[in-house]
Amino acid sequence: MNDKTGNQPLQNIGVIGAGAWGTALAIAARRAGANVVLQAHEPEVARAIEGSRENAQYLPGVAIDDGIRATAQLSEAVDNDAVLLVAPAQFLRAVCEAAKPHWKPGVPAIICAKGIEQGSYKLMSEVVQETLGPDAPIAILSGPTFAIEVARELPTAVTLACADEDLGRQLCEGLSSRCFRPYFATDVIGAQLGGAIKNVLAIACGIVEGRKMGDNARAALITRGIAELARLGEVMGAEPHTLMGLSGLGDLTLTCNAMQSRNFSLGVQLGEGRALEDILAERKAVTEGVFTAQAAAELAHRKQVDMPICLAVDGVLNHGVDLDAIISGLLSRPLNSE
Repeated sequence: MNDKTGNQPLQNIGVIGAGAWGTALAIAARRAGANVVLQAHEPEVARAIEGSRENAQYLPGVAIDDGIRATAQLSEAVDNDAVLLVAPAQFLRAVCEAAKPHWKPGVPAIICAKGIEQGSYKLMSEVVQETLGPDAPIAILSGPTFAIEVARELPTAVTLACADEDLGRQLCEGLSSRCFRPYFATDVIGAQLGGAIKNVLAIACGIVEGRKMGDNARAALITRGIAELARLGEVMGAEPHTLMGLSGLGDLTLTCNAMQSRNFSLGVQLGEGRALEDILAERKAVTEGVFTAQAAAELAHRKQVDMPICLAVDGVLNHGVDLDAIISGLLSRPLNSE
């Protein structure tokens, strides 16, 4: 095991969560030169990956290198130089509680889930800190990323935020390869807010697309959505430049403009008149914005931040508010200075 405070390379990396994004990150870490252990919640997924060298259920058509070992055992994923936490945001607390007995002091936890925890309304870094304790240094990996493009080695840039600059830069070096470029930041809060709120805004943009309201409306929605993110970031201590970077504006731009985005595509289907429960019943992967919308709305209320778009999405998803009434309400808001 490497000394986490030194400058030695990350020779062994664990990835908890073998969905599309976890599998893609395992492939990226292997390309960076690490031996990788990929942990799947479902034992049958781990067995299938080991047998076929492909994650046919979540990332079909992509070969998985022999240097990536799949397992269903959390203890095996944790016993590495660094661990990427790629479980869905609402399951991260339970995953960390289960991993804690096996976590060795000093092993960094790199949070790759994007969301705000329902009930507690806490960021993922707070959840991990509470469960794993102070002996697990925390970093955030976030940015404009579609799993299939990372897996196919298309050029990708992300933010890696860590309060410990030496450790953060070491993690950037350990995960970087020719087409996967982590950019270092110290703003852990900003990196998380961008990744969480953009999922809610992407649902809103999808609704605009599904309702055929035009590109002008979507551009306006993205712009006003950035303003909501900036207001929340200010009261929570985020750095403005982080929100304008890869983990903020970059991620928002990608997610609000492509049907590859689970959140955008869900919004499109809602805008076309489909019921939320029917859309979700057809999906294997988690659509994070559905859960984050409620948490973001409550956080806005608690922090007294004006976030009408996030509140509107929460109204549609969780409170049965009529979609046309929501759109009419947004369009009839008082005119203010930008």
